[in-house]
Amino acid sequence: MTTDSPQEDTQEGGQEGAPESAQDKYIVPGLERGLRLLGEFSSRERTLSAAELARRLKVPRSTVFRLLATLEMMGFVERTDGGREFRLGMAVLRLGFDYLASLELTELGRPLLDRLRDEIHYPCNLVVRDGRSIVYVAKSVASRPFASTVNVGTRLPAHATVLGRVLLEDLSLAELRALYPEDRLEVYSESTPRTVEELYEMVQRDRQRGYVLHEGFFEASISTIAAPVRDRSGKVTAALGATIPAARIDPDQLDNMVEQVRRAAAELSRLLDYRPEVPRPFA
Repeated sequence: MTTDSPQEDTQEGGQEGAPESAQDKYIVPGLERGLRLLGEFSSRERTLSAAELARRLKVPRSTVFRLLATLEMMGFVERTDGGREFRLGMAVLRLGFDYLASLELTELGRPLLDRLRDEIHYPCNLVVRDGRSIVYVAKSVASRPFASTVNVGTRLPAHATVLGRVLLEDLSLAELRALYPEDRLEVYSESTPRTVEELYEMVQRDRQRGYVLHEGFFEASISTIAAPVRDRSGKVTAALGATIPAARIDPDQLDNMVEQVRRAAAELSRLLDYRPEVPRPFA
């Protein structure tokens, strides 16, 4: 006479009576699968479908869908534009600075930040957007004394910062309204836009200009110059900026600093395979 054991026990707990190591008995199968799923993404394979993940992990699609739903809810994965494939989400950044250091963006950007810092002698930063926040992913500190509470991993409101304005440039008015459904935006300074419409008009002017310069936008004693970094799709993937610890920038240095910031952002965009479209001449 045989005794049937639940299928789940056979799959996750091993066969009954099989020897179990001290390490195995502490393993949580669901957590292991979730981490293995995240581990399938790489710089070569940045997007994967649920079907492909199920094949690689050798688990049912229903299991993969549950894992993806949980990880998506927590921000560890996000859907690509078509919705059929997934990629790593911004929550992965918050796991630690070791992961930040491995990103293509920061690996390529850090030397450019250092060079820009040496040219203008001010701190330089690289940030990305996570929803309504900007996240600092790399920085280069100037030798001159400058008290700053901004570090890698620091989060600030996108709508109220110069770097955030750059990162919002690709969003349509409808997308901005979905991101900020409230009637009035939270105010951080006299310069903060009060409504989504005001924010949209501001970022569209920024987009036309190709860079953002604002003195005392988020903090009265801090000025920022920032420019967009675009990836191979042409979308703004990061903002590169310089922080000047002064309410006003020396007019004699202004044009030169703006040009150097824009040049650094353009070079990083090129390293990320961005190729601006060249207008074709009329026939």
